[in-house]
Formats: sequence, C-alpha cells, structure tokens
Amino acid sequence: MPKPKRENGETRATDFVESLDRGLRLLQKFGTTSRPMTLSDLARAAELPRATARRILFTLERGGFVASDGKLFTLTPHVLTLAASYLRSSQVATVLQPVLDRIATAAQEISSLSVLDGDGVVFIARGSPARVFSTGLDIGYRLPAFCTSVGRVMLGQFDDVDLAQRLAKMGREPLTPHTVTDPKRLCAVIIADRAQGYSLVDREAEPGFRSISVPIRRYDGAIIAAINMGAHVDRISTNEMIDRFLPLLREGADSVKSMLL
Repeated sequence: MPKPKRENGETRATDFVESLDRGLRLLQKFGTTSRPMTLSDLARAAELPRATARRILFTLERGGFVASDGKLFTLTPHVLTLAASYLRSSQVATVLQPVLDRIATAAQEISSLSVLDGDGVVFIARGSPARVFSTGLDIGYRLPAFCTSVGRVMLGQFDDVDLAQRLAKMGREPLTPHTVTDPKRLCAVIIADRAQGYSLVDREAEPGFRSISVPIRRYDGAIIAAINMGAHVDRISTNEMIDRFLPLLREGADSVKSMLL
C-alpha cells in the first residue's frame, strides 16, 4: 500500500500508521475463503508474525468486526458498516441510483454501476425491473477489469502507452474459453471501445453471458465509473444490446455528467 504524501510531495514515516495498514490487510484475507480461519491461516495469508496477527484479531474482536470460538475466526455482519459508509458517502452511487432504476425498468433487465479498483472492478449499485429475478451481480461483487465491459470502458481513460503497460502487468487468467488474454489484442480492443464510446463483451467474464457498458464521466470529462446491462446469450443478441440497451445507457450517462464533481 503506498504511503500518503504531504502537500509538498514528501512522505514522512510518522504519516503512515503501519498497525492500521496491517489490520486492514488482515481483514481482507477473510475474503479468500468461505470457511472460518485459524490464527495461523490468517497470519500466513497476511504475511504477518503470529503474535502481531493475534493482537490485531483481538482488537477487531473487541470492536465487533471479528468473532471467535477460541480457535477459528470469522467476520461479523458489523464489517458491513464499513461498506455502508462508502456507499452512503459515494456521490456517484447516490446520483446514479435513480438512473439505474429508470433504465432497468425501461429495458426490463438489471443495470449495474461499477468503479475501477486496481486491476479489478467493483459493483457498487444496481437497478432492477419491477419483477422477480434470481440473477445479477451483487453489490460488492468483484471481477477482473480486462475481460469485463465495465472494466474496458474505464481502462479506456488511460493513454495508449499507459494502457499497454497496465495490461502487461496485470493478471489475465482466462475465466471462460472465450476470454481474451493477449495484452496487445486487449489493448487494441480497448482503444477501439474508447473510440466508439462503449464496450460489448461476449462470454469472456462469465460463460453464456454478455454485457454492454458505457463510461460515466464527471463534469470535466474524466471517467469515474461505468454502467452496464447484461443478459444470457440465449435471451439477448449482441445486435439487440446495441439497438435497445446502448441508447438507454448513453442517455443515463449523459444525464448525470453535470451533477458529478
């Protein structure tokens, strides 16, 4: 994790709270498995000394973020207050929620909002039509950026040189037989998507699923998020996505540009 810089660009050792950094890193390791973890498991995963991990876990337990039976540790629902704080304070999620609801109702499909986080994308809001549904990306769901339509439109904010370097460095494990992993080919695809103003990804992130996305720009044109709509390949063709979904997504993105600072 990079250390914070002062206004003059310098970093002082006293500006960085190492214990907090370690605690956050340990919290993140709970997400690597769906089962309770031992002290040794967590210390190893977070690359921390066992004694340090024990003190951190005791602190988190006192704060209500972790529960333990004496041997195994699990997260508690109290951890969700951290995510809730982000969502309540996120201007883009607040502004886009009515847009997501509107276009989801118009298309009778789920719409989602995501932001770029490192080499991945995180879904932070979604709208759904007024009917029962059983599928869709949950808030907090994370996917690689390189093989998702939302990720590609957000990666399009970088210039060609920076984009090529980022793609070369990031992990590009295929998620389906259709996933494009070659960095040069990916770079060309993202540049083309940037020029046309949208990205359509067909069965690269999930088998049998395709999606279309447009970037969300703030008042000065900078890309800060992306909205998308997706559907199973048996129900929606790529042409229908472009003809029916793309105008709704573009209208939604355009309607909030002046509202995002």
